Amino acid sequence: MTTRQCDGCGTEVRIAGGIADLWNFEFGGTEGMILELADGSEHFLCLDCTDRLPDDRDPTADDVAALPSNATDSNE
Repeated sequence: MTTRQCDGCGTEVRIAGGIADLWNFEFGGTEGMILELADGSEHFLCLDCTDRLPDDRDPTADDVAALPSNATDSNE
């Protein structure tokens, strides 16, 4: 299993696939994605942080920076 840190909250997120999954038989899904935002920046975000981005406008890097970190997340 491979992981990558979410740019929003800092949580280690599972990335499915790759040679590692052949040996340990963990065939779960990926828990995040890379998004290209309106300002041209790219960020890897967990699915929870993706859901927290604004819906009323195109998100930017400032919106990613404003996401709560894992340490201060209220687990909404």
